Amino acid sequence: MKYLLFFIIFLNTQLYSQKKIKVDSITYYSNLIEANIRDNHYKDVLFYSQKAIDFCKKNNKIEAEAIQTYKLGQVYFNLKLYNDAIESFNKSINLFNTISKKGNNTTADAYYYLGISYIQKKKYALAEISLNKSEEIKKKLKIKDYAKLIPLQKGIILKATGKKDLASTIFKELIAQPENKTILNTQAEALYQIGVIEASSKKYNLALNYLDKAYELNRKNKNLEQKSNILLELSLVYDKMLDKTTAYTYLKQHLNLKESISLANDEKLGISDYESFKEEQRKQEELLLEKENKEKEQSDKFSKLISILAIAIISILSLLSLSLYKNNIIRNQNNALLKEKNNELIAAKNRAEEASKARSEFLSTVSHELRTPLNAINGITHLLLEENPKKSQMHYLSSLKFSGNYLTNFINDILEINKIDSNKLEIEYINFNLKQLLSNIQNSLKEIATVNNNKFFLKIDSSIPDNLIGDPTKLSQIFMNLINNALKFTNNGTVSVIAKLRTFQNDNAIVYFQIIDTGIGIPEDKLKTVFESFSQGSVEINRKFGGTGLGLTIVKKLVRILGGRIRVKSVVGEGSTFSFELNFKVDSKPILIKSKIKDYDTEIFKNKKILVVEDNKINQMITQKMLTNKGIECTIIDNGEDAVEILKVETFDLVLMDVHLLGINGTIATQQIREFDTTTPIIALTAISLNENREMLLSFGMTDVITKPFVPEEFYTILAQNV
Repeated sequence: MKYLLFFIIFLNTQLYSQKKIKVDSITYYSNLIEANIRDNHYKDVLFYSQKAIDFCKKNNKIEAEAIQTYKLGQVYFNLKLYNDAIESFNKSINLFNTISKKGNNTTADAYYYLGISYIQKKKYALAEISLNKSEEIKKKLKIKDYAKLIPLQKGIILKATGKKDLASTIFKELIAQPENKTILNTQAEALYQIGVIEASSKKYNLALNYLDKAYELNRKNKNLEQKSNILLELSLVYDKMLDKTTAYTYLKQHLNLKESISLANDEKLGISDYESFKEEQRKQEELLLEKENKEKEQSDKFSKLISILAIAIISILSLLSLSLYKNNIIRNQNNALLKEKNNELIAAKNRAEEASKARSEFLSTVSHELRTPLNAINGITHLLLEENPKKSQMHYLSSLKFSGNYLTNFINDILEINKIDSNKLEIEYINFNLKQLLSNIQNSLKEIATVNNNKFFLKIDSSIPDNLIGDPTKLSQIFMNLINNALKFTNNGTVSVIAKLRTFQNDNAIVYFQIIDTGIGIPEDKLKTVFESFSQGSVEINRKFGGTGLGLTIVKKLVRILGGRIRVKSVVGEGSTFSFELNFKVDSKPILIKSKIKDYDTEIFKNKKILVVEDNKINQMITQKMLTNKGIECTIIDNGEDAVEILKVETFDLVLMDVHLLGINGTIATQQIREFDTTTPIIALTAISLNENREMLLSFGMTDVITKPFVPEEFYTILAQNV
């Protein structure tokens, strides 16, 4: 008895532990839908289709929802409810696309039926797009269109849009296909469509030939809609040929067939459903009539009140009209005042633009004109330093040289800001190596770092591509300014330059830069103005450390031009961090390294002949002295016309051509020289202005450019490269 009880408990536990079989509701609804389609109960078909879709939505079965929505579209299509069919097919396609953009066989079919629905609604452009999409998916999935349904529908679109010749070509290709059960319906339709085209061209005998063949094929496929259309077209053709008897015979067959099709469609819709709909409609009409009667009674009751109100409204409208008239006068006066103020604002804007332009031109002219005497100061200082001055004079000459260099940098900064503000600055897009550029900058600033006993580190992400496309010149300006500041405002500390690769995809590299120092820092109240012109924090800082106060202004503007945004974080006594990021294109081509003469042998200048074209007497003297000091034979000309003539009869190893001359300027003189001499190097000497740049000068035929006031070593290096 004990063992029997144990067995019963065990069996009971096992029975209750079995999982209950879950009913597959999609399959359940699908079976109900198919059964009701067979019974022509389309009201229930639509009901259960919607139930199936709702179940899929509730259980997040997107693919099943897409399939059920497609099937619902087919139901609407078969009932010739094309607007509903279009809506369902589009929903089905969108659902499939959320799963995968590649598409599948059902997606292709949805696009196909969507195209036919658009044809029925005469939206041929949308129909063509849908059919093309269906064809594209079938090609990707390697699904063959054995029945040639898509070409047939494209032919129908071409015919409907008046391109009958192209349509005929497609239909004839379909007719020429080997006859089989799959393509039978397509070929019958193609024959019918060509028959219609030929009939429209009044080629009645040819049309009858195609229509008769279509009729014969239709007997095999038993497509009643198609047969009805063929019979109607035969009737129309015979009528055009004045064979009224035959025309009537075919027309009668068409009408009988059309009636039977209509009855079949009525059965699909359901007679009882139709009667219940009419009954509901009748009730709605009765309710509407009852409502109208009540409204009429109310209208009679309030007719007197309406008359009174009408008089009151007329009075109110009269007052409103008067008020509107007065308001219109006031509005016109206000508009006139606004127009006047607007004209004043436009005039003020124009004056501001002219003032800005005048400021730029003034600063450009001042900076340009200062370069010539500054060149004399720097040049004479250099010459005096080379002539072994007394020790007591060395201090004065060194101070003079420092002041000249300071003024040169100051003028260059003003011109740089002017170029940026006047949109004269052009961005270069050339191949360069970022790692090499930063390394060169580090090497050039090592001496400055040692002056203040600073440690100078360069940390470059190894994953940064070697070949970037950008503007290395402007990038160098940014780093030189930022690193110079960091080294200048740091003593016995550390300056670090960091470059990190943020992202690298599709040949685009985003690089993040940081310049970190442990210097004096920037007060919080000065952080907002640190990038403004002539801003250095305080007068004491300016006096102690020097500088123009334009470096960070230039940095901010250059970073913005290159597509970035610079940020600064700083704590007084702890240091500052400047950071920005830039986007670069990546080039797969190797960088072509141009060889430049860094160290030259002064023997290269011996017995060389150089023509100097310069109209300023002081600059003539300085340039001549600097050349003769290197053993160069120098000839001085003070105008462009004489320079052109002397070069026609004499040979020189190099020409130094001032750009701004009396008479023809240096660029025109160079153009004329290049007409008969294309080999002699011509180097431009220019106090470069806002409207000048290196590329512009080289375009006239000049070989290189030396900017006034020039640094002697750079002057001699460029001569050595070109002599």
